[in-house]
Amino acid sequence: MPNADLDWQLQELENGRVIPEANVIELCQRVRDILIEESNLQHISSPVTICGDIHGQLHDMLELFRIGGSCPETKYVFLGDFVDRGFYSVETFLLLLTLKWKHPDSITLIRGNHESRQITQVYGFYDECVRKYGSANVWRYCCEVFDYLSLGAVIDDKVLCVHGGLSPSITSLDQIRLIDRKQEVPHEGAMCDLLWSDPEEISGWGLSPRGAGFLFGSDVAEAFNHGNKLSFVARAHQLVMEGYKIHFSEKEKETTRKFNEQDFSSDSDPQSPYDDTPAPGDTISIAPKDMGSVVTVWSAPNYCYRCGNVASILQLGENQSQTYKIFGAASQERSGIPTKQPIADYFL
Repeated sequence: MPNADLDWQLQELENGRVIPEANVIELCQRVRDILIEESNLQHISSPVTICGDIHGQLHDMLELFRIGGSCPETKYVFLGDFVDRGFYSVETFLLLLTLKWKHPDSITLIRGNHESRQITQVYGFYDECVRKYGSANVWRYCCEVFDYLSLGAVIDDKVLCVHGGLSPSITSLDQIRLIDRKQEVPHEGAMCDLLWSDPEEISGWGLSPRGAGFLFGSDVAEAFNHGNKLSFVARAHQLVMEGYKIHFSEKEKETTRKFNEQDFSSDSDPQSPYDDTPAPGDTISIAPKDMGSVVTVWSAPNYCYRCGNVASILQLGENQSQTYKIFGAASQERSGIPTKQPIADYFL
């Protein structure tokens, strides 16, 4: 397909209009051919911008590109969960695939737990494909692409990017490279854990309330990073009202300790560790002493059109410097979201 046709396709999708099914078939085939050549762990050099969950919020993703820069001028890593829950999962995913076809070296797409046949049949993407195209064919083409998405990326050999988190089955990056990723997301095991696990204030490993993956503590994260000579792990997967969260930093540990030691039996007003809520337009640079072993990046503002959270992107510079750009939801006039908001039943 000539560049002019790709530009037309991008414009249609950016305007919230679906493209013909024949275009989708060619797009999925071309991108699958690109992804086949990519490894389980893509190696990327900084500077690069890391983005969290999108969940079909097309107009908010366009806001992300507005503040982060257009591709290929800005190099991007998306941490998965492109689809489900939002009203424009089809246009969102196809737009990202079109960018991948046009600029394959400037955008990396990592698989999330929602890039799955089972999950998308429950949380909206399947139904949206049938509603917009009259059959499940487009859903099937997209699911085939899901199976070829990378499981992670490594930036400058120092930052591991995955959708969810770590796994008790994985102690080295080489073990991730050996996984057979070209399959539906399993219910358990290393591949499942990378897409489903979460950091938590515990010691060691814990059972996840999600029913898949594990909870892992600071000791697990620090040991993994040390063993693989990593600075930190960047992941998404969890709604963060502030748009980002730094886990297991010395600052967080000290703040949590002080908060837990406060006397709540008195009439004093305890100081919350999360009072400094960032606002859209804020740019937050993290000092080296405040960096943690894991960070969560969340890029779906006002999640499900009702949560009221802000979102962020992480701009990773040389020497793993971290700068978070905070943004809010696109205006209702621009996004065309119905006034009556849906009530989502699942916020994991």
